[in-house]
Amino acid sequence: MHDIWNPWHGCVKCSEGCQNCYMYFLDRMRGQNGHTIYRTKNMRYPISKDRQGNYKIKSGEQLRVCMTSDFFLEEADTWRPQAWDIIRARRDVKFFLLTKRPQRAAAHLPSDWGNGWDHVFFNVTCENQKRADERIPLLFDLPFKHKGIMTAPLIGSIDLSSYLPAGIIEQVLCGGENYDGSRPCHYEWVKQLSDQCRQYDVTFSFIETGSVFVKDGKTYHIPNKQVQAKQAYRSGLSYTGKPIQFHLVDDWGFDLRPEQLYVPHYHPITCRECGSRMTCNGCADCGRCQD
Repeated sequence: MHDIWNPWHGCVKCSEGCQNCYMYFLDRMRGQNGHTIYRTKNMRYPISKDRQGNYKIKSGEQLRVCMTSDFFLEEADTWRPQAWDIIRARRDVKFFLLTKRPQRAAAHLPSDWGNGWDHVFFNVTCENQKRADERIPLLFDLPFKHKGIMTAPLIGSIDLSSYLPAGIIEQVLCGGENYDGSRPCHYEWVKQLSDQCRQYDVTFSFIETGSVFVKDGKTYHIPNKQVQAKQAYRSGLSYTGKPIQFHLVDDWGFDLRPEQLYVPHYHPITCRECGSRMTCNGCADCGRCQD
């Protein structure tokens, strides 16, 4: 996918949501070991250019960072400064940071961070109420301009009613568990999050049901991720709340006008009913899908 930047790969499991991590499963399928942590060849991806000298990642695009690791992983401490340098260099791109380790964030921010960079969106993963109550208060105290919550894999009911009224959370993402040993995701858990986000006008994106989805007492086994995304979309639980305003600037520090920003376009078939549509860069035109 063209909206993912993995500067390093591999991770160390740290909580319940890690038990059946998709990265470990996919690495096993490739004959690799997810415990092996290494810097990837894609470290410079956000600043790579085409033959005409233009950035491959366009102004206004969003990059999801470390989807096969954790941005604040201890083993990546020596590589993170370079990642920060690259993020600093592309102030015209939105960077979506995700971590299960918010307790490490404050000590590993750049020296010029101040109150946060306007193009960085910081999110914590909360797979159940225990982790929500542990990580969201830390999220509140950290100096980031944009803050969100990822409830994936959702393996238990989560009540956000004590956190959303503060107006600090701009987006909540939700999805079930996939691959080996998937634990069930319940419709009622997703519905509760959706209702709470609607009450406080916070964007809620139900990305996928997961492999095992329970609704009205019936268990559905949905191994196909495209079907999961379609069922999540058709549920009607996603909600567009208050707009998230990123301040994007060019290399000279001048504000970018709307007409200078990337506009996502979507495949008429595969993207039409996708749970991730609200939060992705659209079709990458890779030509791999079939109508």
